[in-house]
Amino acid sequence: MANKKFYYGTGKRKTSIAKVKLIPSGSGKITVNGKDVNEYLPYETLVLDLTQPLDVTNTRDIFDVEVTVKGGGFSGQTGAIRLGIARALLEYDSTTASDSENSFRKLLKPEGFITRDARIKERKKPGLKKARRAPQFSKR
Repeated sequence: MANKKFYYGTGKRKTSIAKVKLIPSGSGKITVNGKDVNEYLPYETLVLDLTQPLDVTNTRDIFDVEVTVKGGGFSGQTGAIRLGIARALLEYDSTTASDSENSFRKLLKPEGFITRDARIKERKKPGLKKARRAPQFSKR
């Protein structure tokens, strides 16, 4: 492995954190926590969701993707991986001017892949059953 360049991206969603490593001159293989992506994620829709940035930029067969993900459930982990892949693709394409017609940023931004989804679970308040759910009111 002489002088190989890797591209890294970190993605977060809900309570999940994903560290993504793009390996150029790959075969399109995606590995999550040491397992194949289809073996790790239970639903095909989640796999399709996390590969969207690669499909939009037509780089699915160019890179191998290695992911380490912690925390949250499958949906949050998928969102974190997708953001990490998008950020790693931006690092790969950093030499292209962002206003140029074929820059990855111009392709990924309108699809919403660069934006961090900041929605997290709201904390529980005292006197309530959940964040906003109050105990049932009884008149008598």
